[in-house]
Amino acid sequence: MSPLIGVIREKKIYEEVMMAEKDTMRDAIVDAAVAIGARTSWEAVRLYDVAAELDISLEDIRSYFREKEDLVDAWFDRADGVMLKQAEVADFIELAPQQRIHCLIMAWLDALAAQRKVTRQMILAKMEPGHIHIQVPAVMRISRTVQWIREAAQRDATFLRRALEESVLTTIYLMTFFFWMRDESPGSSHTRRFLDRNLSLAMWVGQAVYGEEKPSATRTPPHQIYLPAHVPTKEPIPK
Repeated sequence: MSPLIGVIREKKIYEEVMMAEKDTMRDAIVDAAVAIGARTSWEAVRLYDVAAELDISLEDIRSYFREKEDLVDAWFDRADGVMLKQAEVADFIELAPQQRIHCLIMAWLDALAAQRKVTRQMILAKMEPGHIHIQVPAVMRISRTVQWIREAAQRDATFLRRALEESVLTTIYLMTFFFWMRDESPGSSHTRRFLDRNLSLAMWVGQAVYGEEKPSATRTPPHQIYLPAHVPTKEPIPK
C-alpha cells in the first residue's frame, strides 16, 4: 500500500471519528435539555443549565445550536429519523397505503412518548402570542415531516391530487399529534384508533373522488404480510 493511500485512509477514519463525536455531543445536549425540562418545565430550561449539566461551555453549545429553539427542531428531527427507519421494516411496502401511513405517524409519536409532557410544553411554547419568529419556522417543520411521511409511504400523486393529499395528511397528522399529547391510554391505544378512523375516512373520500388505488402486481397476500407493531387493530372502541 502506497504512503498516499495510507494517508487518505487515516484522514477518512479521523473524519468519521470526529463526525461520530459531533453527533454524540449533539445528542447529549438535546438529551440534557429534555431531561432538565422533565424535572422542571421546558419554559424553565436555560442553555447555561444544559452547559453545567454536561460540564461544557455555552460556546460549545453554540457550535451545535444557535438558540434554545434549535433544540426543539433537533428533538423532532430525531423522531423523523425513527419514523423513516420504520419504512425499512420487512414487508413494510407491502402494506396497504393506510397501514403504511398509520405505522409511520405512530412511529413518530412513539419516538417522543417517553417525554410526552415536555413535548407538549415545547409545542405550547411555540403557540404563545407574539412568537411569529418561532411559529413561521414551525409551519415549515410540519411541512417537512409530512413530506417525509409521504416519501416513506411512497405516495406518488401529482399536481392537484398531490396538493389535496398533502393538505389532508397535514390535517390528520396535526389532529393526531394534538390528540396524542393528551392521551394517557396504555401504548397510546386511543391515539392509534383515532388515527385509524381518520385515515379510513380520508381513504374512503379519496376512493370516492379518484377511484380505488390499483394494488401492485407483486403485493403479498394480506395473510402473509408481516405487520409492524404500529398497525391499527380492529379492537372495539370504548364508548
